[in-house]
Amino acid sequence: MTLHQLTLFSSMTSHRAIGFLLSAVLLAGLGAPANAQYAGATTYLGSYPSTAPTKPLNLEELVTDMKKGGYVIVLRHGATNADQADTDPFHLDNIASQRLLSEKGRDVAKRVGDSFRTLGIPLGKVYSSEFNRATETAQLVSGKAPTTTPDLTEGGLVVSPTENARRAKALKALAAVVPEAGSNTLIVTHKPNILDAFGEDWFASKEGEASVFRPDGSNNLVLVARVQAVDWITAGGEQRP
Repeated sequence: MTLHQLTLFSSMTSHRAIGFLLSAVLLAGLGAPANAQYAGATTYLGSYPSTAPTKPLNLEELVTDMKKGGYVIVLRHGATNADQADTDPFHLDNIASQRLLSEKGRDVAKRVGDSFRTLGIPLGKVYSSEFNRATETAQLVSGKAPTTTPDLTEGGLVVSPTENARRAKALKALAAVVPEAGSNTLIVTHKPNILDAFGEDWFASKEGEASVFRPDGSNNLVLVARVQAVDWITAGGEQRP
């Protein structure tokens, strides 16, 4: 083989190697799990160990148990206006710059609260994100002003991945606290927080969806049910919204 042929062969081999490397990178990107793509700047904490109830939901039985207290309801805020965005996330007192509850979102949240009262589900401590759509949901459902905290507030890209991870752990820790005797705790937060705290099975969590947990007193959580807002409303004897 001549020197010219050796040089040409070496060049072709290098180009093939680069091509294979680029192909591998592209395939790796395409194969990334949906939750990792969704998480963005947040730190994804992995799957929740008990992602589904062990038997089909019987809402009537659940309501009977919830009348006695002992449950934690982690609620994604109600339906919002799709044409709004959080344009000033550094100043949460600037409510006009936030994505807010829609009229339907407010109506449904109020009707969920009415159903809780009709069904006799007692709510004790109430916590929410600092965003208005969460605090308003919490107030409409519970009938009282919630305790707001950054631990439940959506951070997105305006806080560090470390802070987002801290908030996810804080949400899990709060949900693991046993409620006061004879009451249930309500926590209103956002989809990214719920997803980061409890795992990829919550990727399709809907606005107004409740995840009902039963803390066992040893920092462990048992997922009892995931209930849509319309189910609480119909259980309370009202028509579907």
